[in-house]
Amino acid sequence: MLVLLAGIFVVHIATVVMLFVSTIANVWMVTTLSQKTNSSGLWKQCTEINCQDIVVHTDDLAALKAVQAFMILAIIFSFVSLVMFVVQLFTMEKGKRFYITGAIMLICWLFILIAASIYTARFSHYYEPSHPGYSFILAWICFCFSFIIGILYLVLRKK
Repeated sequence: MLVLLAGIFVVHIATVVMLFVSTIANVWMVTTLSQKTNSSGLWKQCTEINCQDIVVHTDDLAALKAVQAFMILAIIFSFVSLVMFVVQLFTMEKGKRFYITGAIMLICWLFILIAASIYTARFSHYYEPSHPGYSFILAWICFCFSFIIGILYLVLRKK
């Protein structure tokens, strides 16, 4: 049981770190034009030489702000869930379940789903020809991990 708790804790920490990296790194979409690699993230658009603030159409500005907000909220809720797990681990009676931790982690999962879905729908074809960058892929990996961790917390009992 202790090994399972430690494993979940390590995966949870990895999820928080990957969420943070995914949100701050500017490699959500990558394009290669005339042998030069350009990348675009949630905050900046970068060439091989420099980075500048991302430029989007005014119609898409609200969608970009929503993606930014939901990714930040996902980081916050994932971190809060991690803290709640540690608190519940030391204060909860034996035989109880980690309901609060699991619920908070599933809210994080929902926020990642919303952010990644909006970005996929609105910005995946924004820069043609493009392919997903590592930040975009990390966001979807965190989506999977947060769902699995949230469900495990809901069914896990303290022994």
